[in-house]
Amino acid sequence: MILLWLIIYNYTLLIEVVVLQMLGFTRARNQSRNGRSLPVAGIDYADPKRKGNVVGKIVIAAGLIAFCLIMIKQSPTFNSPSQFSRREMGVTHVLVTGGAGFIGSHAALRLLKDSYRVTIVDNLSRGNLAAVKILQQMFPEPGRLQFVYADLGDATAVNKLFSENAFDAVMHFAAVAYVGESTLDPLRYYHNITSNTLVVLKAMVKHEVRTLIYSSTCATYGEPEKMPITEETPQVPINPYGKAKKMSEDIILDLTKPNKDMAVMILRYFNVIGSDPDGRLGEAPRPELREHGRISGACFDAARGITQGLKVRGTNYKTPDGTCIRDYIDVTDLVDAHVKALEKATPGKVGIYNVGTGKGSSVKEFVEACKKATGVDIKVDYLPRRPGDYAEVYSDPTKIREELNWTARHTDLQESLETAWRWQKTHRNGYGPALSTAI
Repeated sequence: MILLWLIIYNYTLLIEVVVLQMLGFTRARNQSRNGRSLPVAGIDYADPKRKGNVVGKIVIAAGLIAFCLIMIKQSPTFNSPSQFSRREMGVTHVLVTGGAGFIGSHAALRLLKDSYRVTIVDNLSRGNLAAVKILQQMFPEPGRLQFVYADLGDATAVNKLFSENAFDAVMHFAAVAYVGESTLDPLRYYHNITSNTLVVLKAMVKHEVRTLIYSSTCATYGEPEKMPITEETPQVPINPYGKAKKMSEDIILDLTKPNKDMAVMILRYFNVIGSDPDGRLGEAPRPELREHGRISGACFDAARGITQGLKVRGTNYKTPDGTCIRDYIDVTDLVDAHVKALEKATPGKVGIYNVGTGKGSSVKEFVEACKKATGVDIKVDYLPRRPGDYAEVYSDPTKIREELNWTARHTDLQESLETAWRWQKTHRNGYGPALSTAI
């Protein structure tokens, strides 16, 4: 290949020299009269014999260049399509949006372990590039994993992503996902969740990608009158985060009506905790988001002394101990549900499932479990309620168990927190600045 390019380069130079000679720019001063142009009426005319030689050289050079180009195009390494750009029998290529984030990276890990081909797209506003680097180091084989830096709000970039890759399915995780932040900056949530989902769906339709696993949330239910929550529980979200997710669900459901061949799974999951049991991935939110982040991250920050203590918002809810009750689902179980949903996705059908343990734990119970998991007597400050929060939410996972054969296995709160704590202890600066710029 290098030799062929050198040939092209040399003959390109030859053409340049020949053309310059035609223009009279390279003749030496001591050139003989016979080699000079013939002046007629004050105008130089090239020697006809010399002109014939020049034309012949150009023809030969052009012929050689054409021959080289043909040889290069016939080379198996020239313009060969990427493995990601073509479909292969027995290989399922999954686009994981938000794959550099906490849940998305764990999902990508599971897919790769199960021999799926994975493309991660992320704008890194909330994700960690180092998580992608770890996955690349674990799965370095060609055609296994690629990372694309792009914003899903950029329709041109998204269309380019789909046009250059042969996706079989999309797992759509990318979103901002903090209830408190959504009440302070609602427009960001409607744009990032609802509008961006619309861009992804348009690209899927245009490029005939028919399978979608959508990451939704129990926040779409709001504050139901009855517990536990089933898939038939009315969706009455009470904060912009839940409303934006429900809007996206509605758009997806409307899309499936005229597109009968789409296979769609919507997973409404509850409060995610834990981390990769082998310690390769964990949760490392941006420092500025600690105030809005998950309670597990807040507990760990307090245990490590990063914050002065844990702030519990709301102690006067109508619950046994006055604090909120939530259904905490381990991230390992959560991604297992996604893979089972992908395996069961069927053209022409929409599956909607709650992903939870089926039991609730109060914030006070969570804090006690976190103290035991970390071995630290965490200082707790009790503050007024946070806008947009609800008192009690936990799932009825009957449907997903019966239809997808999925059941949460990591249901011991303390054990899940211990797993996450091990990662936190060995990653005191999250993924660390050295890795975060590694790609």
